[in-house]
Amino acid sequence: MNHVAVVDLGYGDAGKGTVVDWLCATRPVHTVVRFNGGAQAAHNVVLRDGRHHTFAQFGAGTFHPGVGTHLSRHVVVDPLALAAEADHLATVGVRDALDRLTVDGDALLATPYHRAANRAREIARGADRHGSCGLGVGEAVAYGLAHPDDAPRVADCHHPALLRRRLAALRDRLTAELGPLDAPPIEDCLPAFTGFAGRVAIVDGDWLGGALRTGTCVFEGAQGVLLDEWHGFHPYTTWSTTTFANVDGLLAEAGRPGDVTRIGVLRLVTTRHGPGPLVTEDPGLPLADPHNPTNPWQGRFRFGHFDAVAHRYALAAAGGVDGLALTHLDLAGPDLRICRRYDTTDRLTPGPPGDLNRQAALTARLLRSRPVYDDEPQDWPAAVSEELDTPVVLTSQGPTADDKAPHGPLLAPPALARTA
Repeated sequence: MNHVAVVDLGYGDAGKGTVVDWLCATRPVHTVVRFNGGAQAAHNVVLRDGRHHTFAQFGAGTFHPGVGTHLSRHVVVDPLALAAEADHLATVGVRDALDRLTVDGDALLATPYHRAANRAREIARGADRHGSCGLGVGEAVAYGLAHPDDAPRVADCHHPALLRRRLAALRDRLTAELGPLDAPPIEDCLPAFTGFAGRVAIVDGDWLGGALRTGTCVFEGAQGVLLDEWHGFHPYTTWSTTTFANVDGLLAEAGRPGDVTRIGVLRLVTTRHGPGPLVTEDPGLPLADPHNPTNPWQGRFRFGHFDAVAHRYALAAAGGVDGLALTHLDLAGPDLRICRRYDTTDRLTPGPPGDLNRQAALTARLLRSRPVYDDEPQDWPAAVSEELDTPVVLTSQGPTADDKAPHGPLLAPPALARTA
C-alpha cells in the first residue's frame, strides 16, 4: 500500500478522523494532506488514555509524533482558528503541531469579515437556513470566485501592504452589500496574519510532490459526499468538493496519477447536522453523540437508520472506492434497521457536476420520499458490503484506534509502527 485517501460517503461525521488516526497508528505515515474544507471540519479522535481532540484544520494523525499536516490549496485556511486549535493540542500533549505544518501559499484565507458575512446571510435566511457552520468558509470561496485577483491568500501574509489592501477591499465590498459587519478593524487583524506567516511553513504547489515521493501520505477529506458542492442536495451543501476529485488532481500534478487507495467511510447510523434531506431520520432512535451537540448555527444532530440508497448515490458520485470503513458498529441493536429503497425508487443517479437546478429538484424529491425498511441485518458488514457491492475493509466498534479491525489485505498494517 502507498498513499491512502479517506472520504466520507454520508453527510459528514462518519468517523474520518478516527480512521485517519488508525492509519497513522498502524504504519509509517509521512504527512496527512487536507484536500478540502476548512476550519468547519470537526474530526474527533480519542486516544486509549482518554485524551480527545476535535481536529479542524490539523490532520487527524497529529497525535502521532513525526506525522505532518499539509493544507493544500483546496483548503480555506483560518489562521486565527488554527492558532486556537494548536493551543488545545498543546493542552493534550502535542506541543509541536505548528512545527509539523505546511500550508500552500495559494490557499484562500478565511478572515473575520468572511465569518461575519456568513453569519449575517444565515441569520437573514431565518427558517430557510442552509445549515452553515458560520465560520466563513463558503463565504471565502464565493469571494474568491467573484474576485480571484483580490481574494486574500495565505502567501499574502508575507506581504503586509498587499494583505492590508486586499482586506480593505474585502471589508468594503461585503459592508456595501450587507451593512456594517461584526468584525475587528483591519489594523487589529494584520498582526495575527503576519504572525501566522512567521510561525508556519508556507510553501508552493511543488512541495506536495516531494512529500509523496518521501513516504506514505494520507489524504483526509472533510464533510461528506452527500454535502458536495456539485453532487450534494442543493442548497443544503458545502462550498467544497468532497469527492476524490481534488485528490486525483493533486496526484496528477505531482506526476503520480492514480497512486492511491480510496477508502469510503460510512457510519452504521446515517446522520446529519443541519437542515436538508435525511430520508431515514427517526427521532425515536435512542441515540446521542457527545461530540455533535446542538449548536446555534446547525441546530440539533439528526439520527436515521442506515440509508443504503443515499450511500449508493454517494459511492457513484465519488467514482467508487477500493474499500469501505464501517464505523459505530457498537450502535447496532434491534432499534436500528436498514433502508434499501424508498417508496418511489431504489436508486439515485448522479448528474454532471454544476447542474444545481437538477440537484435542487433532487432535493425536493428526497424531501417527499419515504423510507422502506428491512429488519436489522444479522451481519452488518456483510449486509453493507452486499448493498454497496464493495468490500468492507475496516470496522470500528468504538472511538479509539484499538477499536478498529482491518479485514483482508487492503489495509492490513505492516506492523504497529507508531503508538500515541
